[in-house]
Amino acid sequence: MPELPEVETVCQALRDTTTGEKIVSVWNSGKTMRWPIPENLGEQISGAVITGIRRRGKYVLMDLEVTERPSLTMLIHLGMSGSVRITALNREEDKRAEGEKPHDHLVLMTRDGTKGKSGHHVVLNDPRRFGGIALCRKGDEIHHPLLKTMGIEPLGNAMNGPFVHEAMAAKKTSIKAALLDQRIIAGIGNIYASEALFRAGISPRRQARNIGPERAGRLAHAIVDVLKDAIADGGTSLRDHVQPGGEIGYFVQRLDVYGRDGETCRRCGGQVRMIRQAGRASFYCPSCQR
Repeated sequence: MPELPEVETVCQALRDTTTGEKIVSVWNSGKTMRWPIPENLGEQISGAVITGIRRRGKYVLMDLEVTERPSLTMLIHLGMSGSVRITALNREEDKRAEGEKPHDHLVLMTRDGTKGKSGHHVVLNDPRRFGGIALCRKGDEIHHPLLKTMGIEPLGNAMNGPFVHEAMAAKKTSIKAALLDQRIIAGIGNIYASEALFRAGISPRRQARNIGPERAGRLAHAIVDVLKDAIADGGTSLRDHVQPGGEIGYFVQRLDVYGRDGETCRRCGGQVRMIRQAGRASFYCPSCQR
């Protein structure tokens, strides 16, 4: 599943290419994803100018300015297997937006005369259809059911050792399960929880409430570092994730434990192990992580 670094990579690409462009054509597959695509989506966002691209947890937030109507924010979730393609259009191209590959579910065609470019095709592709699209008034997204219970952003100022220590103090789950709880920290999934715990030297089996101040400080630092490193590398490409330009995410080459069951630990020379926790795979080094 695309996690925070993969989603941030998508946001950066959209921000760099489409900010200020106008949506001139909208196509959607009409198929239900995790929830139905909003009715009359094309009517609501055609003609809108893309004024900003943000991220909240694992959601892309696209801000839209619509003439003589309230501004909107479109929420895009990539689900388990979703990806976004961004293709620059030639000046001569003037075709309407339409799906070109299997599992394309949303295509936006944009135009931007101010940059001397024709615009872009922005395509949401999701083979398993666990992603989704939602629309709300700009400013109301913080109250949207999909976002309102989310925890802090791990790359924000609130992420530090005291926060982690306090947030985990009453949790009766494993620290791995707590890191996956989006109500505590938004955006962390299975890959980066495993990698952060390895960097912090904390076993995924350890009870969250047994994370003392010193371990909490190490974990907060490790979470920030691993997420920043993954963003710099364009995320992790395992099966589905590609960057919007089609490139793979190179952080897969720097994974210390995730997906490395039975392989040699790069830190101590021991053996990386995989265990199941609440149906999810956890990878760790028993020698390095306590």
